[in-house]
Amino acid sequence: MALLDQIGSFLNPPSLLIVLGGSFAVAAARSTATDVARAFAALGPLMRARPEADAAAAVRAANAVEAVAELKGIACADRVEAAGRFLRRAAFQLANASTPERFALWARFETDERRRRHRAAADFWSAVADAAPAMGMIGTIVGLIGMFMRMNDPASIGPSMALALLTTLYGIILSGIIAGPIAGRLERLSEAEIAWQTRVLERFEMLARAELVDLRPALRAVT
Repeated sequence: MALLDQIGSFLNPPSLLIVLGGSFAVAAARSTATDVARAFAALGPLMRARPEADAAAAVRAANAVEAVAELKGIACADRVEAAGRFLRRAAFQLANASTPERFALWARFETDERRRRHRAAADFWSAVADAAPAMGMIGTIVGLIGMFMRMNDPASIGPSMALALLTTLYGIILSGIIAGPIAGRLERLSEAEIAWQTRVLERFEMLARAELVDLRPALRAVT
């Protein structure tokens, strides 16, 4: 019970409202509604993500696609069983590519869009981390003002001082222990994911060029 009482002494709803509400409101104001939803959705795979395992699976899938392409052509690339929505989409685009340039254009667009979405999610949490200390300082100032305005009432000094100190504490915790590390991990996961996806798309583009470019002289002869 003593431990619970000590923990309870660090809980101050007004301080939490100022820091959490203010920080998330500032971050939301700097983002779109879609970006906010994406930022919270990213919390799901945040700890489950295994970029090394994903990269290894992508290499196996790319090897399988290359093997099929050598035997049957890239039109059969989407018949390869690939784990993950990205790999399935890439194989589908490769199988239906009319020219290597069209596949390369799709690959660049896909990579840029993924990078933009990842950046937006990380930026939201970076904005929370940036705003949290300021919200803590605002709460501190509010608490100090309340304390100085009621110096003749000793009973009111304690709550005002608690508001002043706990908002600073909450701001530091939210910025340095929660939002900041989340933003940093999202950035690292994004870099790792974009890296292996780019390597896969480059291999697929080489397959498209090897087959479709070789077919061009024959197609021109037929026409």
